[in-house]
Amino acid sequence: MKILQVTSDWKWTGPAEPLLRLALALRDRGHEVSLAVPEPPSPSGRSLASEARAAGLAPSLALSRGRGLALPRDARDVRALRAFRAAHGVELVHAWHTRDHLLAFAATAGRRKQTALVRSVRSADPPSATPWTRWLLGPATDALVCVSPGSAERWRPIRGARPIFGVFGAVDPTRFHSARNDPSVREALGLKPEHRVVGIVARVQPHRRFDLVLKAAAELFRVDAAARLLVIGRGTRHAELAQEPAARLGIADRVVFAGYRTEDYAEILRAIDVFTLLVPGSDGTCRALLEAAMCGVPAVVSPRGALPELVVHDQTGLVVPETCGALAEAWGALLRDADRREALGRAAAERARRLFVPERFAAEVEAIYAAALRARC
Repeated sequence: MKILQVTSDWKWTGPAEPLLRLALALRDRGHEVSLAVPEPPSPSGRSLASEARAAGLAPSLALSRGRGLALPRDARDVRALRAFRAAHGVELVHAWHTRDHLLAFAATAGRRKQTALVRSVRSADPPSATPWTRWLLGPATDALVCVSPGSAERWRPIRGARPIFGVFGAVDPTRFHSARNDPSVREALGLKPEHRVVGIVARVQPHRRFDLVLKAAAELFRVDAAARLLVIGRGTRHAELAQEPAARLGIADRVVFAGYRTEDYAEILRAIDVFTLLVPGSDGTCRALLEAAMCGVPAVVSPRGALPELVVHDQTGLVVPETCGALAEAWGALLRDADRREALGRAAAERARRLFVPERFAAEVEAIYAAALRARC
């Protein structure tokens, strides 16, 4: 199959890694996969284009950077996509954002008998069903890919009888399952052997509920002197939303802000005893949670989005109400019970190796592509 993956976002964030991981896995399955992606404004730093090149899948087409619709910029991109589709015999275009979806729709207009159009949506919860969304995610899409089976059911009213699928995300099993639990990593973070660590990986933003995480941590610390909170991530309002509230709560000495990590990220995950996540970010597959599971770290999560599907309650972690008391109680219960924690973590890793791997991800999306090709108008 000749596949073109299209995104209008040049950044290495949100859906970028799932897109690239899928493209590489589809290539390994024998498909001809091309990328259309904007180049970054500066060659330095991480971007989807640079990560793709490093992985041996250089972008075939450079789209314009920018959000929203604008002429003549978008007209140039449509012409480029249309020419690439024709020259390379592209059978299917997979779009990941609204702008590139519209570009791909325009580029395949009048050619949908030859080229199917698939769209991924990264939120587990659908938007209001306006006429615009019903058209864009209805007749303007041959198949819709959601972040989980449950989210697909929530999106189904927008699709009607058209093909819609829910697919769990995937992470690198080699990197995370084989990551070492290195005592020197904990030591470098200021953690002692007796400390038991709750960890969160998330960009520090208001909607990610760091206020609740910190209040629950304060409640936990009152009954467990050995408990610590490890925050992995950054954000332009990091001080305002995380560091300053921790100081006001009097827990700054028991909260470790590790910042954004790259090379030692997997080892830092292994330093966590209990992972936690309350609000999915821009990637609704909740990649950090999948990575923690692959590392064998049990999780405590809220019922939001796909989280209760990714964590099997009382088997691979705990799904609890989004309240201060419920979080503190769940964290404390697992931190105090090493045997239960180990059993849940082992089950989480076993489930991750079955469900959250690129081979399974690509096989399911491959079947979706086949359905999209059958559904072409």
